[in-house]
Amino acid sequence: MTWAGQWLTVGVGVDAVHGLALTVDVLDTAEAATLTAWIAEIADEVGATVLVSDDADGVKTAADQTGLDQQVCTAHVVRNTDAWAERMVPGLARDADGSLAAIGVDPAEAVADVARRIALMRTRDPTPAASQQLRDIHRRYRQAGSPHQAQTATMRLAYRLRLFSLDRWNLWTRLTRYRSWEGPAKETLDGTNNATERAIGWWVKERYRTMRGYKQQTSVEHVSRLIAWAGSQLDGAGADLALVVP
Repeated sequence: MTWAGQWLTVGVGVDAVHGLALTVDVLDTAEAATLTAWIAEIADEVGATVLVSDDADGVKTAADQTGLDQQVCTAHVVRNTDAWAERMVPGLARDADGSLAAIGVDPAEAVADVARRIALMRTRDPTPAASQQLRDIHRRYRQAGSPHQAQTATMRLAYRLRLFSLDRWNLWTRLTRYRSWEGPAKETLDGTNNATERAIGWWVKERYRTMRGYKQQTSVEHVSRLIAWAGSQLDGAGADLALVVP
C-alpha cells in the first residue's frame, strides 16, 4: 500500500475459522523479525495455535520462531507450482543444458516427476506414502551441482529441479495440516488463506482504491480498523456507531 508515494507494509490479522478481522497494523518492515514479533503478540492475545498464511519465507520463519503450527495456503502453493512447471518443463523435456544427462536422468522421467509433484500438490493426501514420493523425487536430483560446483554462471535445470523438489517436500506438513487439524469445538480449516485475502480486499484495499491512496499514514490504520470493525458486525445486529461517534 502507498502513502505519500511511499510503500507501507500493512499487517492484517484474521481469525481463519470465522473470518473475523482481528487487527490492521502498519509494520516497520516485512522482514522475518518484524513479522515474528507482530504474529507472536496476536497469537498470545487470542490463544492461537495455528498460523494460516501464504508461503512467504518470512512468515514460515515467524511460525517456527513463535512455536506455531502453520497451514500454508493451498491455492498459493498450487499456483506457484503450476507457474514453475510452465517455465521449466519445455527446457526439461529436451534437457536444454545437458544437466539431466549429467546425473543420469532421462528428460521424460524429469517431466513425469514434475507432473507427479503437481498432482501431489493438488490432492494433498496427508499420508507417509505421499511424503515418501516427494522424498524419492528429490533424491533423484540430489547429485545436481550448484553453479559453483558446475562452474556455471547460472543455475542449471537439474539443480533448479533439485531445489524446487526439496522446497515442496519440506512444505508438505505445512501444506496438509488442515486435513487433520480440529479445534476445541470441532472447528476446521479449509487450507486456504481466503479469509485474510477477503479481509484485505473488503476492509483495506477497497477504501484505498476509492481514495487513490491515504493522505495520512495514521489513516491507514485508523480508517482500515474502523471499516474492518464495522464490517465484522454485518452478520449480526450491525455496528454500534455510538461507540465511535461522540
